[in-house]
Amino acid sequence: MSKNTDPLNANHINTRPGVTLQKVSDSLGLLSGLAGTWVGTGFSLVELPDFDSTFPSTGPAPFRLKLNKTIETLQFTPVGGTVPNRGVITSLADPTKGQPDIQLNALSYLQRISDFVTNEPLHIEPGFWLNVPPTTVFPVQSATTVARLATIPHGDAVSALGVPFSVPSGPVIAAADASPIRLSDKARLIDTPGYNTPFLNPPLPPDFKLPYVANPNLALQDAILGQKIINTVVLIITTTSESVSIPSSANATDPNPPGTVVNIAAPTGGSVSVPAPGGGTINSSIVNIPFVVQNANAVTLDAIFWIETVQQPDGSTFLQLQYTQTIFLQFLGINWPHITVATLVKQ
Repeated sequence: MSKNTDPLNANHINTRPGVTLQKVSDSLGLLSGLAGTWVGTGFSLVELPDFDSTFPSTGPAPFRLKLNKTIETLQFTPVGGTVPNRGVITSLADPTKGQPDIQLNALSYLQRISDFVTNEPLHIEPGFWLNVPPTTVFPVQSATTVARLATIPHGDAVSALGVPFSVPSGPVIAAADASPIRLSDKARLIDTPGYNTPFLNPPLPPDFKLPYVANPNLALQDAILGQKIINTVVLIITTTSESVSIPSSANATDPNPPGTVVNIAAPTGGSVSVPAPGGGTINSSIVNIPFVVQNANAVTLDAIFWIETVQQPDGSTFLQLQYTQTIFLQFLGINWPHITVATLVKQ
């Protein structure tokens, strides 16, 4: 009998077996704390086009301000194995040179947000968070990074890149600015007659304090008043580009050494050039259906997630997740912020 030369015989089969939950957790790095189900409340502020007079719209008008107190469930499930991304030969003349393969590890997630009062569904979003190891050639990235892939049934698909780090303290929550930005002169319109009216004395949902309208991140600060937070994992993600310096107080579990400057570069494949909120143009990795592009184009996303370890008076701890997210919707030559914040507890 001739020798078996079948390239798919048992000696050549390339299998990808699943791995134990412990190994999956280890491979997720600082994303591992997301695994599980989180439940809590938050607030949503969005400035919408308002031509149609059909309820719940109030038009015709240039825009309307929609405020909601929200209730949210956010579920993360680890993918039970590594995902190989294939590197490429950089020169046909020398096949020994190129980008080695990298192994990704991921969590799938499902986010469901409803109105706190009416239980009306407001948002549903399936997607993935990826833990991305350093790369040496294509592209050169000396740091471990993360990516969030999201799809939204308005007709949007998002790829946001980011950097993870941790600090042995509570989060630093900067202000979020809800004022619209005119593209022609980059002016904030919060003090412009006609544009500021909905912000001055709007009907407020339960617990939605008037200062939250200008700065929704105040709700996050209020939610942790009096808490003792002993560790925070910080996940900063964006669809544009940003440089983040890893704090010197980072914990030993961090994948990147303290002082590392991580350049989160906007993805170039499939990205589109859009006017930037502060001027110029940017590459943004949000892809929308034509209706969205023409009527209220989602052009950028920036978000920060904080996984917080909260210590109680008896010494026990629990995990808390806070986030702030700003999406700019572009219509009438203006960038209109859509800001969502939430404080959730792991179940």
